[in-house]
Amino acid sequence: MLVLKIVSNEVLEGIIKVIPIILGGRMMPLDRLIEITSIIVTVGLVVWLVPKNKIKDATVIFLFKQTVTWILGLIVVEWNLIEYPTRFLPNATKSSLTFEYLVYPGICVLFNLFYPEKTSSLRQLTHYAVYTSGISGFEVILEKYTNTIIYIQWAWYWTWITIFLTFLTSRFFYRWFRGDFSNTKIA
Repeated sequence: MLVLKIVSNEVLEGIIKVIPIILGGRMMPLDRLIEITSIIVTVGLVVWLVPKNKIKDATVIFLFKQTVTWILGLIVVEWNLIEYPTRFLPNATKSSLTFEYLVYPGICVLFNLFYPEKTSSLRQLTHYAVYTSGISGFEVILEKYTNTIIYIQWAWYWTWITIFLTFLTSRFFYRWFRGDFSNTKIA
């Protein structure tokens, strides 16, 4: 909501009217452009920022987050809490493949690999808040100004809570995977 107050509605509406681009002689709808851009940016960031020695960890985090978002994403669309009118493979799933299976898991990889482990609890909580609020804020803007997501019986705070909890779950899983909870040390 803070983002929406900082940037006026008129500015966002003006940008949205101008953004559709011409590709191959036909107009690309804004919703499709947002999905394609999100895929390119997410893949680019993950490829660019994940160190080579952390590729195995990134893969585990990515697949774990996909599993969690697959289940939760299907629940919210099947219970008619959220609708994704514009999405890839609409006959395969009612959920958003782009955001549930690629963007959120990709961001979760970065969240976990760049988690401030040996810092204060306040810094760690800020890490959660920044990532969670960033995704939630982006979704609120998409819900308000595009046709990529529609809240039916949903609100921004449910998004914030579920994203926070899935980050928490993925963090716990990643620490377990690394062996952080094991009392035995392997030489």
